[in-house]
Amino acid sequence: MTRAHLPWTAAQVLPWRAGLAYGLLGLPLAFAALPLYVVLPHYYASDLGLPLATVGALLMLVRLMDAGAEPLLGRLSDRLYRRTSQAVLWVAGAAALLLALGLAGLFFPRVQGKAALAVWMVAGLLFTCLAHSLLVIAHQAWGVRLGGDALQRSRIVAWREGAGLLGVVTASALSVAWGAGSMLAVFALALLAGWLVLWRAPRPPVAVALRDRGHQPSPALWQPLAESPFRRLLTVFLCNGIASAIPAALMLFFAQDRLLATQPQIALFLVLYFVSGALSMPAWLRVVRRFGLERAWLAGMLLAVVCFGWAAGLEGGQVLAFGVICVLSGMALGADLAVPGALLALLIERHGAQGVHDGAYLGWWNLATKLNLALAAGATLPLLQWLGYTPGSQDFYALQHLAWVYALLPCALKLVAASLLHLLLIDSPDHPQE
Repeated sequence: MTRAHLPWTAAQVLPWRAGLAYGLLGLPLAFAALPLYVVLPHYYASDLGLPLATVGALLMLVRLMDAGAEPLLGRLSDRLYRRTSQAVLWVAGAAALLLALGLAGLFFPRVQGKAALAVWMVAGLLFTCLAHSLLVIAHQAWGVRLGGDALQRSRIVAWREGAGLLGVVTASALSVAWGAGSMLAVFALALLAGWLVLWRAPRPPVAVALRDRGHQPSPALWQPLAESPFRRLLTVFLCNGIASAIPAALMLFFAQDRLLATQPQIALFLVLYFVSGALSMPAWLRVVRRFGLERAWLAGMLLAVVCFGWAAGLEGGQVLAFGVICVLSGMALGADLAVPGALLALLIERHGAQGVHDGAYLGWWNLATKLNLALAAGATLPLLQWLGYTPGSQDFYALQHLAWVYALLPCALKLVAASLLHLLLIDSPDHPQE
């Protein structure tokens, strides 16, 4: 057994090579998320001609179905980890293959006509999203099982999410510069590289409790939801996530129709946003070290509101101002990426679930993530159509409504999330502070 394959000890400091070996798979997983959740709605509405309300409703339907499967995928992840790390890796490889094939099918549909395209989109999204979800949960569970204190867990999450930001930046640039075919080819190579490198990552320790499987019945599917600390954390995460998902769903519409930005400028906006998020991660780790996880997250929420709210007042041609907003709000993004996952990992450890059934918690956690995306697309796209906006519209009032939904609604939800964080976590007498 090589050193890379030795079981991990939580007291160890994570070397950069080990962090990279674990985190690199986050690059293609986040790479896939941008085409799925940002590019695809715009592509099917603007390029393939499906009505905006239809796209929004179908996206919400698929994401709700995908979200419902997340707890079951979490249980599957737990069962895989009860076997060996090799079992996890081989199933992850199969899921990666399905993910690559499904994403290619979505961007190169083999049918014509609006009804056929709608059916193709729903089937392709279900196929692709389920494979993506299984990979994400298995990858997150690997990191949770490595253990460590609050700072160590933040580092583990930062490696995964930092690689994810690089994946989003790469996808943003390639989708504009090279087109869908080349973008998907690079994605497939990155996915293969991330899976191969994961074989060299530190292996999660096997829980002693799992040695006698006959005396370790699986908990009920809804067991995590019965725990008040998890429900409180999930509530904050859900509200904050909806606030973040709305701009992601509307960014291309806002940039093209409100700002009149070109495709290279839109790509630059995305790069600025995600690179700023990646570069801010070390600073947020220092904030965590000094003030704790909860207060670091609160600071990130408030910074996002301050930096992003004035996007609602931008008009056509103000691309430089929007670039500045992308940089500043990208800095706030670092807290959303580094902190919530670390809080969840610590909660799983406190409840004695680490290495036993952490996938059950991650399943519900990812269900909340999918609900965020479903509500963002399923509610805002039909709302905009009802308010008179259609892709390509230059009507003053329609564009004003687009700007309000894109910028002001997320800021209001961020403030609600910040209030919930302070009330349910920071000020809660039974919530342990780090």
